[in-house]
Amino acid sequence: MSKTILTAENISVNFQVRKRQLTAIRNVSLSLEEGEILAIVGESGSGKSVLTKTFTGMLEQNGRVSEGTITYDGKVLTDYKTDKDWENIRGKEIATIFQDPMTSLNPIRTIGSQIAEVIIKHRGKTPKEAKQLAIELMEKTGIPNAAQRYDEYPFQYSGGMRQRIVIAIALACHPKILICDEPTTALDVTIQAQILDLIKDLQKEYGFTTIFITHDLGVVASIADRVAVMYAGQIIEIGKSEEIFYNPKHPYTWSLLSSLPQLSEKGEELYYVPGTPPSLYKEISGDAFAFRSPYAMEIDFKAEPPMFEVSPTHFAKTWLLDPRAPKVDTPEKIKQLHERMVQLTQEIDADDFEEGVN
Repeated sequence: MSKTILTAENISVNFQVRKRQLTAIRNVSLSLEEGEILAIVGESGSGKSVLTKTFTGMLEQNGRVSEGTITYDGKVLTDYKTDKDWENIRGKEIATIFQDPMTSLNPIRTIGSQIAEVIIKHRGKTPKEAKQLAIELMEKTGIPNAAQRYDEYPFQYSGGMRQRIVIAIALACHPKILICDEPTTALDVTIQAQILDLIKDLQKEYGFTTIFITHDLGVVASIADRVAVMYAGQIIEIGKSEEIFYNPKHPYTWSLLSSLPQLSEKGEELYYVPGTPPSLYKEISGDAFAFRSPYAMEIDFKAEPPMFEVSPTHFAKTWLLDPRAPKVDTPEKIKQLHERMVQLTQEIDADDFEEGVN
């Protein structure tokens, strides 16, 4: 049985914005198992990044954890208040890769010196040892001619190569948890696939646990063990990857999956989720997705649904799972998802074969 490495219990996060209070995270509970890849998905503004920032004490100055407890490896992280408190956790135990590598890299310092600095600070190595370890990390993350490129600057690297360097810096301390915050969004599709493969390969080698934040469910399918779906500051469905893709229960998850481009037929209009998420400045009554859901019942506008158990590993926050609710079939498009994905895989394999022959 896998060990739970981090737990968040009933977490709420508030931001003070121009004398108004915005509740970005609303009573979220989550556990992270050692060695797994957990994907957190949802639209922009759903709270994905804010939630994981609480694990490293990186909330903006106007934000605070107003309720709940986060525990990591026996330590209560919600008790930490200062940067000094976080010194032995942030980067060393829990590292983060951000969407834009240039926010993590110093443009006027060489690539090698930035990796070596982390190794010297957190692992107590000499400058000579740190340089050798930095070059080894550059090689492991796929930088060609690493020794020669050690003294180059960030502007001399492509976007994909810069992201590899950020991964190398994150892994320099051998963290136990790696948070990947949309690390492939700014990259083209080919480079995206390479970075995903790199993260998976490095996880097998180093044995770290991964939290992968994305709004792209297509990315999730190829990398995640479990998936948490977030909406309006809450986790509304969580389960194993195959449970979320092939047996989803929340209408919002249905909408996200229906909008996958892979599910559309040629010439067919792409599906989109109508409406916009509710304002997080106001208290939300009932199910936050009710106003956008074609399946909403009267109770959805009045009472917040509990988390219903679908299986021991699959939970969804929707009144549709209440035994008293009318039976609603999963949309036909979702039922066809498995067959469509198999068909797409076969088409890609056939195209690859033809290219190889030609």
